[in-house]
Amino acid sequence: MKKGYKQLLTEANAVIETITAAEALQALGQQEVVFVDIRDQPELECHGKIPGAVHASRGMLEVIVDPDSSFHQPVFSANRRFLLYCAGGVRSAFAAQRLQEMGLEHVAHIAGGINAWKQVGGPVEHVKQRERLSWIRR
Repeated sequence: MKKGYKQLLTEANAVIETITAAEALQALGQQEVVFVDIRDQPELECHGKIPGAVHASRGMLEVIVDPDSSFHQPVFSANRRFLLYCAGGVRSAFAAQRLQEMGLEHVAHIAGGINAWKQVGGPVEHVKQRERLSWIRR
């Protein structure tokens, strides 16, 4: 193996913006900010999500963001600030790096993910199983 995930994570963190959970909490409810949960659906159902967050699983993120994709979510075409998070901050760092590489502007990730969010008292909304894959509906 030429590079392990720790080296890749160090490289990602060197080129992306990272904010604390406390800073993210201050942004909750701001019209120009979109929280993006990149965890898998079962994680959302088990642990909840940040209220109002858009779900774009890490495995589908690139095709959800790409306007040429049939899975594109229009929210990613808006001129907004995107705050990505996962459970602990690793996947969201990689995802933020990838979105920057794709040309999406105003992207940051939340250090420590939703775990850190909960530690600073951030609200969490329950995700019902019926919301599963709602972005696929056409």
